[in-house]
Amino acid sequence: MNIHELKYDIIKQFSKSSVKDRPFIVAIDGLGGAGKSTVANKLAKELQSICAVELIHIDNHIVESSKRYNTGHAEWYEYYYLQWDVELIKNNMLLPLHKNKFQFRLPFYNQSADTVNDRRIKLETNSILVIEGVFLLRHEWNNFYDYRLFLDIPRTVRKERVLQRDSYIGDFQERLNKYQRRYWPAEEYYLEKENPLAAADKICDFLK
Repeated sequence: MNIHELKYDIIKQFSKSSVKDRPFIVAIDGLGGAGKSTVANKLAKELQSICAVELIHIDNHIVESSKRYNTGHAEWYEYYYLQWDVELIKNNMLLPLHKNKFQFRLPFYNQSADTVNDRRIKLETNSILVIEGVFLLRHEWNNFYDYRLFLDIPRTVRKERVLQRDSYIGDFQERLNKYQRRYWPAEEYYLEKENPLAAADKICDFLK
């Protein structure tokens, strides 16, 4: 499946959906290095020819570093359970949308200042909301989506991508160490606990 085929599959589901009084919610999930942001950006651009589209990157809505580092928990736990305020995102965005409230406030993380500021987001009724990010199909959020896509990319490909990409962590060895301590164990936990591939409506790799 390519972006155009994905676009038409979503449009088909959007057209068939009984949901007309709120935005149609699309989740793009996948582990680190799966290409979620790239796919989401391309998809949102394609869908804009059909209707109004809002794109939310879940990584823009993490909490301050003091709430997710050096908490006394294992690093994988901090990443999976503390990186986001899971209940806040559910209560401020997902629940209101299902109650036909199309204005809501979300915390936006400022990395340079390590602060969070709330901003208002306003959606149109008959529109599509695309949310992309890791761990989206966790049970706290999963039932709120209308279309669930999981990008299933081989671990070797994802590993190479993230270790080459995430230079902000430090040199190659520092990146590898952090992924081994924090990110990859959390991802393994997610796969085992939530089985996102079984929860997804569509599984793609976009490698062809």
